[in-house]
Amino acid sequence: MKDAILTANFRRQFPGGPEIIAEDLRIGGGITVLFGASGSGKTTILRCLAGLERPEKGSIHFGAENWLDAEMNSFLSPRKRGVGFVPQDYALFPHLTVAGNVGYGLKELPATGRAARVAETLRWLGLDGLEHRLPRELSGGQQQRVALARAVARRPKLLLLDEPFAALDTPARLRLRGELRQLLRQLGIPTILVTHDRFEALALGDDVAVLHAGRNVQQGAVPEVFSRPVNLAVAEITAVETIQSGQILETRDGLATVALGDARLIALAGDLPPAAREVYVCIRAEDVILMRAHPVQSSPRNRLAATVLSLVREGSLVRVNLDCGFPLTALLTQPACEELALQAGAQLVALVKAPQIHLIPFTR
Repeated sequence: MKDAILTANFRRQFPGGPEIIAEDLRIGGGITVLFGASGSGKTTILRCLAGLERPEKGSIHFGAENWLDAEMNSFLSPRKRGVGFVPQDYALFPHLTVAGNVGYGLKELPATGRAARVAETLRWLGLDGLEHRLPRELSGGQQQRVALARAVARRPKLLLLDEPFAALDTPARLRLRGELRQLLRQLGIPTILVTHDRFEALALGDDVAVLHAGRNVQQGAVPEVFSRPVNLAVAEITAVETIQSGQILETRDGLATVALGDARLIALAGDLPPAAREVYVCIRAEDVILMRAHPVQSSPRNRLAATVLSLVREGSLVRVNLDCGFPLTALLTQPACEELALQAGAQLVALVKAPQIHLIPFTR
């Protein structure tokens, strides 16, 4: 069903446990990420969409198809939904070879077409030469790729991926991310992907639904949600590095002047309520520019005297913790740190553009 939209509004209550609420969840084309911490309800929502869990209340529709209407006691089985599902535990058939697992859902194709589809999928996922192995003869990462191959080979109308790269090492994960996104673009399969990995969400997602305590608390385009969280919970879940409370001193011409202790920042007022006085100031580490001296000409409105407190290696990047009259974090490459000769105690200038400071009003 080309360009079909999935809409979901349902509740799943576990006896003696949490209630998971998918409210106004709307999935179009591209890749939608269900993002949140462990226990936030991501996998439960995915399993409800697949038909593996049956919500007690609500509805799920895919285009004109009614997958669930609890009030009418209507429920479409997983097989009839035509979805591809990759669970965290792989769920491979232990008695079937790799080729047998991948081809299991292709029985409607003729033998030659089935063999060609299996070979094409295995080649894309780097599983050539493993066709005749059993799952127990594979590494965890290989098993995960076979599970992904089995789901994709069926050319489903909706693909559901539950932490699909969790078992892979970092090089394989980085390679497979790009290849997966490219393949999904080519096939045009709407995809819902569960992850708690921010970089995975940013690399793969077109849209993201942020889950907190079993609820969908913000949904939208990935850059918008990660740079402009609607509340403090979303800011923390999406790992905004600097979150500080501040006071609005003045709002004029679409700009707000904010006090953080003795420091002053200029930010876009945006949708800030006119009466807002107390706010959370959110700044992404990658939006902080560090220099040794004040630039003669520079577009950023905010130029802050900064002292380096510590440097923490994070893979190829370095997290620089600063004192600017308030705690501020920057994220730099190793060569950039070496060029600035960064070390604890170094005196710098931190630059932040007004549009890159996001203000969230306090709520009582």
